[in-house]
Amino acid sequence: MNLVYFVIALVSAWPFLVHGQSAASIAYTPKVGKCAQGFSLVRRAGSPPHQTLSTSELEYLQARKSKVLPNAWKTYLTNVQNSKASSLPSYACNILNGHSQDMPNLGIATSGGGYRAALFGAGVLNTLDGRNSSSVQKGTGGLLQAASYLSGLSGGSWLVTSLYQANFPSMQELIFGSEAKDLSGWMTEFGIAAPTNDSTQTQLFIAELVSEIKGKHDTGFPVTFGDVWARTLARHFLTGTTEANFFDNSSHGAGKTFSGIADLSCITSHLAPFPIITANSVSKAENTSNILTAEGDFVPLTNPMYEFNIFEMGSYDPILSAFTPMRNLGTTNSTSCVTGYDQAAFMLGTSSELFNELNTSAAALASSSIGPIIQFMNATLPQPGIELDVCRFPNPFRGVAEDTFIDSSQTVLSMVDGGEDGEVIPMQPLLVKARDLDVIFAIDAEGNSSAWADGSSMIASQNRTTFFPSAYSFPPIPQTTSEFISLKLTTQTTFFGCNTPSAPLVIYLANGGPPRNSTAPAVTNAPTTQDTFSTDLLQEILTQAGETATQGNSGSSSVDPEWPACLACAVVDRVRQRSGTARSGICASCFDRYCWAGK
Repeated sequence: MNLVYFVIALVSAWPFLVHGQSAASIAYTPKVGKCAQGFSLVRRAGSPPHQTLSTSELEYLQARKSKVLPNAWKTYLTNVQNSKASSLPSYACNILNGHSQDMPNLGIATSGGGYRAALFGAGVLNTLDGRNSSSVQKGTGGLLQAASYLSGLSGGSWLVTSLYQANFPSMQELIFGSEAKDLSGWMTEFGIAAPTNDSTQTQLFIAELVSEIKGKHDTGFPVTFGDVWARTLARHFLTGTTEANFFDNSSHGAGKTFSGIADLSCITSHLAPFPIITANSVSKAENTSNILTAEGDFVPLTNPMYEFNIFEMGSYDPILSAFTPMRNLGTTNSTSCVTGYDQAAFMLGTSSELFNELNTSAAALASSSIGPIIQFMNATLPQPGIELDVCRFPNPFRGVAEDTFIDSSQTVLSMVDGGEDGEVIPMQPLLVKARDLDVIFAIDAEGNSSAWADGSSMIASQNRTTFFPSAYSFPPIPQTTSEFISLKLTTQTTFFGCNTPSAPLVIYLANGGPPRNSTAPAVTNAPTTQDTFSTDLLQEILTQAGETATQGNSGSSSVDPEWPACLACAVVDRVRQRSGTARSGICASCFDRYCWAGK
C-alpha cells in the first residue's frame, strides 16, 4: 500500500477512535500521586565484589530455599534415579536428597530471537518441568522447579513475562491455552506486526494500538513506537485477549504490571524461580568503538545493561550499580510517585525493541515497515525532539555516579532490545556475584543467516565481562564462532568452566541444528521475523526443542542414555567442589565427555 495513503487513512480514522478513552488506554496510562512516607527513589547496590541484593529479593530467595527447594531437589533426584540413566555417585545423591545445607544455586537463561527463541525456550523448559510426565520419565523433569532464577530477553522475555503473568502454568497451557485456567494461548494464527491480510482492518488495528497509548501521552509521559509494539505484543503474551475479542477495544492486558507479578500465588508461595528480563541502553555519550564487529550488533558492550525484576529496575554494572523500585518506575523524585509505568506489555516491548536498527537514516526509517506508524504518531501524538525508535523511561538515576554513569545528566533513559550488544543470552544478571550462582543453564536460540545459533552470544558475554572484571566472572570458551561450529558445540550440549571455580559452570544448550534422532524436517530455525505459526507447527517445534534438550552428547548420532545423570552431575559440581570431594563414578566420565577441552 502507498505509504502516504496509509498515513492519510490512519489520520482520517483517528477522530472516531479517540472520541472516548478505551479501557486499554485508561489502564495503560500511568498514575501520579504522593509518595509514601519513607519512600526511597534509589538503592545503591555498592561496589563489586561486595554488591548487595534488594531486601525483597533476598527474602524471596531465603523463603524459597527453606520452604520449597529441599523438596524440589529431592523430587528431581528421584526423577533422575527412576530414569534409565546410570546410578549417581553417593555425593551427588547426598547433595540432592533435600537434607543438604548446601544446595545447588541454579539459574536458567533463555535467549532472544523472536518467536523462534520463545518457542525453543519453551520446549527446553518443558523438558525441565516436573509437571510434564514425559520429562519426569526421561529424568530431566523437576529442574525448573529447583532453579533459583529464570532470565529472558527479547523473545525470551516474551516467554518469561508471559509465563509469570499467567501464574506459571505448564508450557502447553501457556502456548495453546487452557479453559480451566482461562488462558487463550499465544494465538500464533494472528501475526504480531500484521494480524490480518485485510488492509482496512490492519489500518484500524494500528490506529487502535496508537489510541491505547494516547492517555500516557496526554499525561505528559513520552510515548514511542515501543509503546505501540508493546500493545500488539500484549494481545499474544498477556492474558485478556481471545480470538473473539482480538480486534475490539478490550483492555488486552493493559493494567497488568511487572511488579504486580509479585502478588500472584506462584510468587507469594515461592514456587517459581525469581524472574528477570533485560534491556540494552542507548546513549548520546556511548563509546561506539566498543560495538562488536558481528553483524547485527548496534549497542556498545560498555553501555549499561538494565535488568527488570518484580521488585526493582537498574543495573549491577559498576558504572551505575543502582536500582529503583519497579512499582514506581517512571518516578524521578521522592515527592510525586508514579505507578503503572511498569506495564508488563511495556516490559515485553522494551526487551524486544530492535526497531532502532531500521533508523540508519531518516529516509530509511520513513520507508521501513514502521515508517507509516512513525508518521502517524507524529501527526496524532506530536512530541517534538523525541526519538520514536527506542523505549523511553524517566531517569530515576539522574545525578547518580556522575563520574562513570554515561546518562547521569539525562532526564530520560533510552532502551532497546536486550540483545543489541551481541549478548543475546541474558547471562549478565546471573553472573552478579551477590547472586552467587553455581551453575547457569544457557538456552541459545539466537539465529545466524540460517537461523541457527553459532555461539556468538557466548563470545559477547565473555567479552563484556572483560570490561567489568570486578563485577562478573565468565568461564573460558572458544573465541570464534567457527570454532563453536567446527567443534559441534552448537549441536550438542556442552559444559563450560568445569575447572574454573571462580565462575559459574555453564551448561550450554544451543539451537544449532535439528535433533540428531529426528527424521522429520527441521522446524526450530524459523526466521526471527516469522510471527505466525499453525498449531501443528507449534507442537512440532516444541517437540524438536525437547528432543534437542534431552539428546545429550553421546559422540555419535544416537541419544545419550546417560544424559539425565550427566546433567545432574553438572548441577551439583560446584557444591561437590566446595565439600572437597573428588568427582567419581559416572560424573567423572560425564565431565570427560561434556566439558569443553577439559576446561
